Amino acid sequence: MELSVYNIKGEDTGRKVTLSDAIFGLEPNEHVMYLDVKQYLANQRQGTHKSKQRNEVHGTTKKLKKQKGTGGARAGSMKSGVFVGGGRIFGPEPRDYGFKLNKKTKRLARLSALSSLAKDGKVALVENISLSAPKTKEFLNILNGLKLNNGKKTLLVTGSVDKNVVLSARNIQRVSVATPVALNTHDLLNTDTLLLSEDGLTALEQLYTTAE
Repeated sequence: MELSVYNIKGEDTGRKVTLSDAIFGLEPNEHVMYLDVKQYLANQRQGTHKSKQRNEVHGTTKKLKKQKGTGGARAGSMKSGVFVGGGRIFGPEPRDYGFKLNKKTKRLARLSALSSLAKDGKVALVENISLSAPKTKEFLNILNGLKLNNGKKTLLVTGSVDKNVVLSARNIQRVSVATPVALNTHDLLNTDTLLLSEDGLTALEQLYTTAE
């Protein structure tokens, strides 16, 4: 698959780059993408939910009434979950929702997400973006030139962390910046356009051709 290279003004430079089939030409595996997204979302959960059990609520443990002869159910403590103010029966406890996912599975999931974006024509290539200072307006001009400031989600992948680019894009809604090592399947599937800088594409290819 070939992509035209655009400059930061949105003009076609006349150059074309061939994307690697080993990264962008796979048949997407939906199941492994589902597993990777599921793990990502599970890891975002704090898991700090907590309710008080009957041994944690304040209340008397004196037997409320005699065991037999009242015509009602037996009751031994006001802290029982069947009474108002009592502990919650089988209430939530703090827990970790994370689960293990093999490295090769995660790698295949990300490659599948990249291939899916390429298959749908959602990948664009731009020359290296460099800003002299954090300027949101300058970054917006770049998006306007590339016709990406349209309210849809854009994920820019750069070869390394550029503080000026990151700060310039930080306050723009639906725009995010990442390096290849920080990409995850959730973010890839949650974008409308994957915008690769030339050094970002090079770093991406190096990452996945050298990885096991």
